[in-house]
Amino acid sequence: MGKLIEGKWHSDSGAAISASGAFQRNESSFRNWITPDGAPGPSGVGGFKAEAGRYHLYVSTACPWAHRTLIFRALKGLTDMISVDSVIPLMLDSGWEFAPGTEGREDSLTGRRYLREIYQQADPAVTTRATVPILWDKQRQTIVSNESAEIIRMFNSAFDGLTGNTDDYCPAGLREQIDRINARIYRTFNNGVYRAGFARSQSAYDAAVADVFETLDWLEELLSTQRYLLGDRLTEADWRLFPTLARFDLVYHFHFKCSRNRLVEMPNLWAYARELYQHPGISGTVFFDDYPAHYFASHDSINPYRIIPQLPKADWSAPHGRG
Repeated sequence: MGKLIEGKWHSDSGAAISASGAFQRNESSFRNWITPDGAPGPSGVGGFKAEAGRYHLYVSTACPWAHRTLIFRALKGLTDMISVDSVIPLMLDSGWEFAPGTEGREDSLTGRRYLREIYQQADPAVTTRATVPILWDKQRQTIVSNESAEIIRMFNSAFDGLTGNTDDYCPAGLREQIDRINARIYRTFNNGVYRAGFARSQSAYDAAVADVFETLDWLEELLSTQRYLLGDRLTEADWRLFPTLARFDLVYHFHFKCSRNRLVEMPNLWAYARELYQHPGISGTVFFDDYPAHYFASHDSINPYRIIPQLPKADWSAPHGRG
């Protein structure tokens, strides 16, 4: 995708790869928090108070990390309180781009062409990958956060006093368990599919794809005896898992060579994924056409001719039979 170095854009070949051929994900660079009263959060600085209409979300509807934020925006009743724009699915040497003048694919705040310009406005000398999601403060004209895991925790509670929606997907009594299961699923599955897809050695691929299917087998067994990842309660851990499941058969199975099984061949996981998709508000955050449009066409090192294959169809609206 490319990178900003001291505020200047530099194109590169894409993924960061270690000497052993393993994919390495970059850390997020803006880590402030919205809080009910504007007090500092666990990281960053204060001054970002929860207010209706103050914040704007930049996403790619193709990106699983950005998808998390759309899910929590829907779950927590924030769609009228936090505006959103999406880049186009295709990402090439210039990084994520908008389509000015195209509703739903433009930067409605300033008409920018490139997502990187948002980072440059926040810090003209920034060194960072220009990633999504971005949570933007329209009042201070800066980035609150570009870390999806932290944005969804802000959305989970910071605006409750304004919306009256007190649904808690990360309750204090379960947080340690949620963090533990999130860490495992992130390393071996959410990011594991990328480690497999961007591997540049057989050993790196073998290790990554083994993690992916060990995790899927564990989840399939777990969901044979309980409804959700932590039992009977739907939590953040389920919603962090879902975006990867939604993309698995369409792109990760083929494009990232995670080819041992498809999701639809794992009955407990497939029913669970359909239940989450059918949860109120969630189907509106899912853009199945954008997933192959992004992955197959954007990764030259994997698919240099940008050929989108014929893909299997699945009925996500079919009854899930899980109560």
